Amino acid sequence: MDDWLARFLAQERLPEGFLRTFEDVVWPLADRACDWRSDFGRTAVVGLCGAQGSGKTTIAAATVNLLAKRGLKAVALSLDDFYLGREARAWLAGKVHRLLQVRGPPGTHDVALACSILDHLRQAGETPLPEFDKATDERVSKGQWRIVEGPVDVIILEGWCVGARPEPPERLRRPINPLEQRDDPTGAWRGYVNRQLGEAYQALFGRLDRLVLLEAPSWDVVRGWRTEQEAKLRGRGGGGMTDAEIGRFVQHYERLTRWILEEMPSRADWVVKLNPDRTPVPMTLES
Repeated sequence: MDDWLARFLAQERLPEGFLRTFEDVVWPLADRACDWRSDFGRTAVVGLCGAQGSGKTTIAAATVNLLAKRGLKAVALSLDDFYLGREARAWLAGKVHRLLQVRGPPGTHDVALACSILDHLRQAGETPLPEFDKATDERVSKGQWRIVEGPVDVIILEGWCVGARPEPPERLRRPINPLEQRDDPTGAWRGYVNRQLGEAYQALFGRLDRLVLLEAPSWDVVRGWRTEQEAKLRGRGGGGMTDAEIGRFVQHYERLTRWILEEMPSRADWVVKLNPDRTPVPMTLES
């Protein structure tokens, strides 16, 4: 194992089992990104979509590290860092629907800022990269943002709904879980989320040159991954939601996650099927 990879595993507190993901996903993704950068002759913008707990943030970070080792300037951006703050979401909750207080679904990000950052990274000069502090539920002050000198060779934009398309309106009519049935009986929230996804977010996703999907086995597996994440947080003394709180929280993401798993595989540029333990399914790696 290379020294830099050993340091990365230690820094991210990753088990050696991540080596399989590195060999089967990170390394090939870096290869593809290099090829795309060469083909375009300019910055390659890669979208990395993966449900909560799929490992997309770690994969993006490892790919950027590997690209840097190959002499390319690369940066990973998380859609999470473009969340609207509490005050802005409170305004939406009062103006549109109270469920918009919960960050995550389309409509709760500063899409205009994300578009601006992607555009600036393609140009010469300094670009400050925003960071969202989930502990305070606010974006950190701009003076603390990391500065990247552009133009960069590769941008990886990762997020749970990166590259998603809106659902057909007729699919929105019936609630799919207790949250929608109880808190959104008229469909106002899911309609707003879907419209935002079809309008503002397509301006952002239209900037992607390639789309990679980490395909979870099912929604039930995704829900289990989130439960594992929160259990680890509780074990480390960092808070974390109870199982009951998780059950309600993930319902905010259920509809779109199910739609992504149904719709995106047929059009993504590379689909990596994942096992329930998050390891890649070998037969899909060269698709």
